[in-house]
Amino acid sequence: MNNLEEIKFLILISISCTLFAQETRMVTIKEGSFVPLYGATRKQPMEIGSFLLDVFPVTNAQYLEFIKKNEAYTRSNIKGLFADKSYLNHWVADDDFGSQNKSNAPVTNVSWFAAKKYCECQGKRLPTIDEWEYVAMADQNRTDARYKESFNKYILSWYEKPKTYLNPVGKTFKNYWGVYDMHGLVWEWTSDFNSIFLSGESRKDKATDKNLFCGSGSVNATDLMNYAAFMRYAFRGSLKATFTTKNLGFRCAKNL
Repeated sequence: MNNLEEIKFLILISISCTLFAQETRMVTIKEGSFVPLYGATRKQPMEIGSFLLDVFPVTNAQYLEFIKKNEAYTRSNIKGLFADKSYLNHWVADDDFGSQNKSNAPVTNVSWFAAKKYCECQGKRLPTIDEWEYVAMADQNRTDARYKESFNKYILSWYEKPKTYLNPVGKTFKNYWGVYDMHGLVWEWTSDFNSIFLSGESRKDKATDKNLFCGSGSVNATDLMNYAAFMRYAFRGSLKATFTTKNLGFRCAKNL
């Protein structure tokens, strides 16, 4: 594909989105504030406005309905600009996720570009990192359970297990907000998935902020149990928007 063809395709993709009706439960996440992991030393709370969030990650069945109406995002049609070669490679065909991949299991092997477009075609968007972390820090009974030992042990125990994309959504606990599967099922895309690891003006950035990554990240830690969050930030920081993996899915958010 030459440069002119790429430009034409980008324009086509940006304007082509067949809206599709999809009954997806959402809940209201009320406004609040928290100190994210990367700001722990500054003690500056991050303000989160109220928004809507899907109760469950997007499933294979839901994603199939999307690509039926947006064929540019089928496995055989999607361009390399928007997804790598592993895109939906666990499906048996463009319009068939196969008998082994349950209809109510989370869709995975989906790039950031594809996840973003799916949400846009429902009049929604991907949640930001801060919105996702704000919701994910809640257990069943409280909005912030990050310093609850049993909660962190639950998250860390999941990190130690092989991830699978075959388990159905909604089988993990329902947290304070009424949201399932923030932990214990798959990793999830966010709109600004790797922004935390960039410092300064993006056109001049050549490297990541070393104080936010790997061993030196402990400079910003307030508790050793923050390791679970370090894992999430590190995973996000390793991604590119075209990447697809079998343990990475997504859910949508919406402004109020």
